[in-house]
Amino acid sequence: MRITLLLTTLLTSTTILAAPSHAADCDITVGLVMELTGPAGEYGQAGAKAVEMAFKDFNDAGGANGCKIIADTRDSQSQGTVAVDQATQLVNIKKVQVIIGGIISSVSIPILTSVTAPAGIVQVSPASSSPTLTELGKQGKTNGVFFRTITSDALQGTAAAKYALDQGLMKIAIIHVNNDFGVNMVREFSAAYKALGGTITSTTPYNEKQASYSSEASAAMAGEPDALYLVSYPVDGATIARAWISGGGKQTFLLNDGMNSKDFIESVGAQYLENAFGTSSGTSPTASTEYFNANFETFSGGIAASAPAADRSYDAGAIVALAIAAAGKPDAAAIKAAIPKIVADGGEPISAGKEQFEKALKLIKDGKPIKYQGVIGPVSFDQYGDITGPFRLWRIKGGEVTTVGEMSTDEIGKIKSDAGK
Repeated sequence: MRITLLLTTLLTSTTILAAPSHAADCDITVGLVMELTGPAGEYGQAGAKAVEMAFKDFNDAGGANGCKIIADTRDSQSQGTVAVDQATQLVNIKKVQVIIGGIISSVSIPILTSVTAPAGIVQVSPASSSPTLTELGKQGKTNGVFFRTITSDALQGTAAAKYALDQGLMKIAIIHVNNDFGVNMVREFSAAYKALGGTITSTTPYNEKQASYSSEASAAMAGEPDALYLVSYPVDGATIARAWISGGGKQTFLLNDGMNSKDFIESVGAQYLENAFGTSSGTSPTASTEYFNANFETFSGGIAASAPAADRSYDAGAIVALAIAAAGKPDAAAIKAAIPKIVADGGEPISAGKEQFEKALKLIKDGKPIKYQGVIGPVSFDQYGDITGPFRLWRIKGGEVTTVGEMSTDEIGKIKSDAGK
């Protein structure tokens, strides 16, 4: 009797101890390489929280065949070399089949070329907009594993040129970060701006993380420009803007998408940015947009739903989670093949949130197609992993970023076509 009781107790204890182990074995890990610190830290922090929210919604809906999607989040420190090290660890040691990240192109590109493409691991960037990523796809260097939930700067640069001239900014100086993102953005902007009749008085590149940018600001003031086109990130951008203002530069700015930032506005001083205009990859509002805007700030602990990269990071997380469910297993090749099916034309419309993900998981189980309609709008990927969409036109007033218009993809395409003639 005592032996029987002892065996029963041991077996019961073993079962209790084994249960958490079984649950942990069922977890599916997705790697996140985000810019949590450094010049792009504001983007990465918002992005990581948004992916976390998408995964929670998905797990609450039932997960991938009952298994939870969990994130192993690493800080790239806004540096490509650090990002490659972190991505390598995730792939080689943690055996992840998907990496979400980076946020900025100078992080995403080295991850893609050094880690994910050679290994055949799926990579989804929420906010890397460099045209180089499209070119890598065209050259067959991505192995088809790269996707992004933001439009290319080949389009944003053109939108910015037209917007600047519509504001009467006929002579403009440019200061830009000296990396792939900055160089490509300026190239596209310059071609369109000149073709439309604008004059660029100077173009000044800068290297990141300098204590002072007084010399760059001084050089950019030559030629008495109407405004400064600042292609940067919030931390360095604020330092440059302060140097420009201190040196007597005209307090009129054109800004890229990442400068839509509370930190930037507060660091420069809202009173100096009353004539600051900007462009961002836009959204076509959906039920997902409404859901995200209503819930993200509370979930994130105070990060605004409008924070750079937040909306499209939720979409990146949702698409990855749904693709894993559709793939039926955590296998990179199967997930890559499943991603287009998650956003298939003609599929049942699916929005963000637990209830909608429950609906999606049932449809997937029944073998039926779905079309995820994201926070940024209905998403479709082309053969290079790119999306298309409108651009939001905004300005800063009273310390707040206010949307003042939109520019369609068709309108931008016509400008690019005319500029090329």
